[in-house]
Amino acid sequence: MKIGLMIASAGAQNLDAVLSQFEQAEARGFASAWIPSVRGYDALTAIALAGRLTSTIELATFVIPTYPRHPSALAEQALTTQAATGGRLTLGIGLSHRVSMARLGFDWDHPVRHLREYLSCLTPLLRGESVTFAGEELTLNEAQVTVPDVPPPSVLVAALGPQLLRLTGRLADGTAIWMGGPRYIAEHAVPTITAAAKEAGRPAPRIVAGLPICVTSNADAVRERANRAFGRYGELPSYRAILDRQEAGASPGDVALIGDEATVQAGIDELRAAGVTDLIASVYAPRGEDPERTYALLKFLAM
Repeated sequence: MKIGLMIASAGAQNLDAVLSQFEQAEARGFASAWIPSVRGYDALTAIALAGRLTSTIELATFVIPTYPRHPSALAEQALTTQAATGGRLTLGIGLSHRVSMARLGFDWDHPVRHLREYLSCLTPLLRGESVTFAGEELTLNEAQVTVPDVPPPSVLVAALGPQLLRLTGRLADGTAIWMGGPRYIAEHAVPTITAAAKEAGRPAPRIVAGLPICVTSNADAVRERANRAFGRYGELPSYRAILDRQEAGASPGDVALIGDEATVQAGIDELRAAGVTDLIASVYAPRGEDPERTYALLKFLAM
């Protein structure tokens, strides 16, 4: 299992502060750095710039909402970013949430259909193919994106429920799961997406799991603070469903990896055994906690 870092872009002082995190992730020896799309700095633009400041680390989005970006526009930007990074981009996409997309005026009545049509257009566009598609959500007529000598990035989908996991297994390269505990991943996510990929004749999918992580001697207090900091995830229907599949009534703090070195390492081992191929650490260090303690353990485990 590879270990990567989540880039903290929300609330960053400036763009340089965002880009320095990519440099630090590479300098610390992590396999990958992942940046969310959270109504702030554009994730792909940040990665394109980070690609000029780094040389080996995988650079990925976790994740870009599909509704606001036409697949042709996203393919253009993704392939340009792929060129800027020397082929190190992984493109994570997702539906976001009904409440978030409703604020932007999008119809959320058929999210599975939307994603199926979106992937049916996006992936051939990323390969440089001409796409003609007439669906209920999307229509393209001989659309094509040409960026010479650039391989298509792999595409991951933030798929949580069974329908989206099956669709992702058939049409994408893997899934990027935020706030998924080991029981949910082992019993629901991995078997569902793996079976769909096998049925479609695709390789075993990549299983990326992102979680808040804090190595601390004050586990109870930090967990309580994590429940407040990440509590909104327990209120969104898609996350509420996977938390309940982990354990009925589970909170975000229950799936976060919080505790001393031995406790956090045991939690990481459990995720590996569940089938996670990549752990993406969102280093959580509330006031009074030293993030370097968490980085030290993760760096040791990443070696």
